[in-house]
Amino acid sequence: MKSILLIDDEKEICESIKMILEYENYYVDYTIDSEKGIEKLKYNSYDTLLLDIQMPGKNGFEILDWIRQNEIDIKTIIISAHNSVENAVKATKLGAFDFLEKPIDRDKLLISVRNAINQNELLKENKKLKKDLGLSDTFIGKNGAIIKILETVSRVAKTDSRVLITGENGTGKELIAREIHRQSSRNNKEFVEVNCAAIPNELIESELFGHEKGAFTGAIRQRIGKFEQANGGILFLDEIGDMSLNAQAKVLRAIEEGKIERVGGNSKISVDVRIIAATNKDLPQAIKEGHFREDLYHRLNVIPINIPPLRERKDDIPLLVEYFTKQICEKYNFPLKKITAEAITALQNMQWTGNVRELRNLIERIIIMIPKDSITDDDIYSLVPKSSSEFDNLLNISNSFQEFKEKAEKMFIIKQLEANNWNISKTAEALEIQRSHLYGKMKKYNIVKE
Repeated sequence: MKSILLIDDEKEICESIKMILEYENYYVDYTIDSEKGIEKLKYNSYDTLLLDIQMPGKNGFEILDWIRQNEIDIKTIIISAHNSVENAVKATKLGAFDFLEKPIDRDKLLISVRNAINQNELLKENKKLKKDLGLSDTFIGKNGAIIKILETVSRVAKTDSRVLITGENGTGKELIAREIHRQSSRNNKEFVEVNCAAIPNELIESELFGHEKGAFTGAIRQRIGKFEQANGGILFLDEIGDMSLNAQAKVLRAIEEGKIERVGGNSKISVDVRIIAATNKDLPQAIKEGHFREDLYHRLNVIPINIPPLRERKDDIPLLVEYFTKQICEKYNFPLKKITAEAITALQNMQWTGNVRELRNLIERIIIMIPKDSITDDDIYSLVPKSSSEFDNLLNISNSFQEFKEKAEKMFIIKQLEANNWNISKTAEALEIQRSHLYGKMKKYNIVKE
């Protein structure tokens, strides 16, 4: 069932549109408060937005601008009693899909909604195809350890064995999982990813197994979980070390039985899913500490793949730099820049605590900020953050390990926000977390753009 959000300060209009659309089997959520509408867009996913222009608080144009700045993938249909060429042009420039005049004509409404949803589905499919076929999913490396990993991938991809990928953040665990999917017999089915660290413990079971209508407060419709979505394909459980023990027990049962049960349901549903898991945590140590189930660990760890950090394969840095330079220059339509041998040496001498992701971010920063065609080691040093002095300051102002961790996390999030020009969607993608999780972190640490 396709979902639609309606933001209009007139409750009667909301109820009228809701009745029309629900009769056509759409799910409709509405609010007469524009600020609450923004909150719904932050934390929920809808197929289409119906938006009024003139409202107390934020008006429709401001909401459209917020959607554009945060790069939220949703087609917006403007509904307004103030039908003017000026309003229509302004709404279109801000990204509106269509413009409907009040009072709403039923047939025009249904056609516009159907067209918006169809186009949104096409764009999503196109985006998925580009991601599946694009260079961004290529794992780069000729280091001996990487060659062995790619040989292992080629060997295990043709089987249905479970794989556990370990490694630090930014080493490319998801790329290895996608490469297994690409080479497997399941490559014509879904590759479904779940970031276990980004989903609150109270929602993880619903995310994985789905829920029935009325299963809990707020479960206003049936939801299909990730196991069912991945049926016939591959389910990638990223950061599985952060999954709650209760959810771990249910995942173990699903693996053993090949069946799942939706939250609030009473029937077993058969699923044919190959599981690939990944974590940056030391799971054997987590088992000793009682944070991870040993039986689940052995179920997942049939084929172990450990990806070394970038500092242990610095001979791959020239390849990665060449690849990222070409990719980023093409992305921004820049002439291809040359990275000098001295600059490569400077990059190889760095520690890369953020691994390949950190290297890519720095290359993008260099290409954008340095106008020259040839990048030297001096250019590198001019843009590298003085992390050592920041680390020392962080140690001096922290009174406990917990306080140090929180201050470090806040500092890291701020740096990522600044690197992405405070774009929430891009920053969440760089951090590999959901937008709602990033908003929660920003609220926790009182992070605001100055």
